[in-house]
Amino acid sequence: MDSIEEDHDIVIVGGGISGLATSLALHKKGFKSIVLEKSDTLRATGGAIGVLVNGWRALDQLGVATQLRQSAIPLNRAWDILIDKGKHQELILDGETRCLKRSDLVQVLANALPSGTIRFGSQILSVKLDAHTNYPTLQLCNGKSINAKVIIGCDGSRSMVADFLELGPPRLFASGSIRGLTTYSNEREFPREAIRTRKGNVVTGTLPITDTLVYWFITQPLAQSGAKLPHDPELIKRSAIESLDGFPSDFEDLINHCDLDSLSFTRLRYRAPWDLLLRQYRKGTVTIAGDAMHIMGPFLGQGGSASIEDAVVFARNLAQKISPEDLHQCGKGKQKTIENAIDQYLKERKMRLVLLSTQTYLLGNLLESVSKVKSFIIIIIIMILFSDNNGHTKYDCGHL
Repeated sequence: MDSIEEDHDIVIVGGGISGLATSLALHKKGFKSIVLEKSDTLRATGGAIGVLVNGWRALDQLGVATQLRQSAIPLNRAWDILIDKGKHQELILDGETRCLKRSDLVQVLANALPSGTIRFGSQILSVKLDAHTNYPTLQLCNGKSINAKVIIGCDGSRSMVADFLELGPPRLFASGSIRGLTTYSNEREFPREAIRTRKGNVVTGTLPITDTLVYWFITQPLAQSGAKLPHDPELIKRSAIESLDGFPSDFEDLINHCDLDSLSFTRLRYRAPWDLLLRQYRKGTVTIAGDAMHIMGPFLGQGGSASIEDAVVFARNLAQKISPEDLHQCGKGKQKTIENAIDQYLKERKMRLVLLSTQTYLLGNLLESVSKVKSFIIIIIIMILFSDNNGHTKYDCGHL
């Protein structure tokens, strides 16, 4: 097959939450982009996503928050239940908190984009910098090559764009997470509360999306570091039930009534705080966002919201340095301007992401720790660095 070459101003690799949010933010600032998604349809692995008040600030900037609020109820309270200690602790929800179906979120983001923005079935093979222009080129598995002024990798934890930036793979927690959705008939309504229950090193959680649709998760230690996790829904369901020894029976009822197609079982991954602090996240006019840059454990519920914040901050910084018209017409002489915009985006995001990553890293290690001494030390560090339990929700990504 003869190769086909295309030229585009901005190419986003990955059509998940991060990629779609980034494309929408750029669109609202007047920039044209295309989104390359390897799947044949929109992907929404994970069932649902908790969105805290900082995430809603970012969604408001993208102009989709009002529509999304119609598909998810506000959560009024949160509870932390420690079975081993016999404790029930109420957690303060500081500001708007809702749980969104991932499919609802990605569909709303996709619908807000111009027709033709998303290209499904587009798997990238490589990224390289052109020897003459120093602008990036993408090689696709279908034989096409795409020349771009800017490339943003939003392609998740196994990011090929991150590989191009030589960031190395994310690190692994010793835990995995099972996620699912359960729908009940109208006769049973769930309280508008988020509930997290812990016994030993196993944590369960429930977040109602509507009065009858509930998102739930189980975080549990994995027996072997290299163990292959099941993909078959029945096997995932069985593994979930087997992990619930000593937990209230109503959680097992959730699993028994779950939508099998919603089940997923994933190994928890993270980028270490020191990697975010010290590594370079730009090469030429290529950079990354979302999980590709800062995948973190789910212990704060901030991974998705942080990705939406990335989108707002990136588009704002690019627009401050160059207009859509200049980007379209620019040659080699404008490359430095684009690089400066990316550097400003990375600078603005760095400490926010380092703090989120540090807090989730500590919480993940606390969950996995079997040493009382280690647990005590981690608790002291958390109390010193993150004395405000809701501090991470007070961040404002600013206006688009």
